[in-house]
Amino acid sequence: MTPQNPCCRFCGASLDQLFADLGTTPLSNQFVTDEQASAGLDRPYPLTVRVCGECFLVQADEAVAQSEIFDDQYMYFSSYSDSWVAHAKRYSEAMQDRFHLSKSSLVVEVASNDGYLLQHFQTSGIDVLGIEPTASTAEKAQKRGIKTRIDFFGQRLGRSLADEGIKANLMAANNVLAHVPDIRDFAAGFTELLASDGVVTFEFPHLLNLIRLGQFDTIYHEHYSYLSLLFVDRLMTAVGLRVFDVDELQTHGGSLRVYACHSGAKYERTNSVRQLLEKERGAGLGKLDTYAEFSKLVDRSVESFRAFLTAARSEGKTVYAYGAAAKGNTFFNVCGVDQQDVVCIADRSHAKQGKLLPGSHIPIVSPEKLLSESPDYIIIVPWNLVGEITEGLKPITEKGAQLVTTIPETKVL
Repeated sequence: MTPQNPCCRFCGASLDQLFADLGTTPLSNQFVTDEQASAGLDRPYPLTVRVCGECFLVQADEAVAQSEIFDDQYMYFSSYSDSWVAHAKRYSEAMQDRFHLSKSSLVVEVASNDGYLLQHFQTSGIDVLGIEPTASTAEKAQKRGIKTRIDFFGQRLGRSLADEGIKANLMAANNVLAHVPDIRDFAAGFTELLASDGVVTFEFPHLLNLIRLGQFDTIYHEHYSYLSLLFVDRLMTAVGLRVFDVDELQTHGGSLRVYACHSGAKYERTNSVRQLLEKERGAGLGKLDTYAEFSKLVDRSVESFRAFLTAARSEGKTVYAYGAAAKGNTFFNVCGVDQQDVVCIADRSHAKQGKLLPGSHIPIVSPEKLLSESPDYIIIVPWNLVGEITEGLKPITEKGAQLVTTIPETKVL
């Protein structure tokens, strides 16, 4: 008997259309020691993504429980990216100005990580609360004096906090809407916790860019969903919220910032929302045929990178990498890369240094170690931070090293 396809986590329809089958890969933020690698603790899981033909939610099969991914040893710390911290500061200033936040306001961030964003509101004298399930990052925030609740967010926690008398004037959810398996329950938590005239903003990589630019490396187990405005508009309506504005951002290879409020709140829908919905429809995000073609982009990207490695090896060139980002772990594992292909990878995070990338087992070193070497090529893994990283690598590029990006195809800069 042929097993049935899984059902959509939002609307329950059968998921009959494949979007991408990336084989099996380990968890992208599960960096391991030599001993852990030898014990097979970075074991691979299936990484298959499908699209719902009813609501057009693009979603990964739930191969790994949320609690296994976002555990106490989670190693993504937002503050290690200077450009991301600067982005958070600009957000804080813009939201204070637009929504007239004051010292009597409360700002709540869901998935607050190490306090990279809330610190800017706190500096302005605004009361803040972070909600973060991973103790490793939450404790960093608490050491900064940022009040943080260590828990997974959803309707239960939103209602519990509201019962404590907590109501948020502004809620922020940056790059977390894609990280939850039960996306409806997660969104319902904002309905519970948001003040009657409050605003919630969601930032997430735009599905349209993922498809157009072949950004398959942003697919990993941590990302349960890949989001369009078409879907998020439907999601907000389902939980009693209403999308009233949207910004197109340059972060993470092209993201959206969606503004939502209670369905009966005063905010009027902007032309930006209407125009972007039409743009997505025009690009085919409401048609299954659009999604069926994506696997061809993945194949071209992998072939391009393997050709680059083959040429480098034949010429006796050394290849290093910079930025032990989760996206790179998807990319390297799908491409079948190991230390024979990439000597090592540098990263600013002290929590990652001295460990190995999951699956490929490429050793992670400090940026200082990389700068002391003389590689021929350096792959910039977090291509969304290419400007920031290029500036930091000037001392080594001035000695002749060439920088490389890999999405949508491998290119020597």
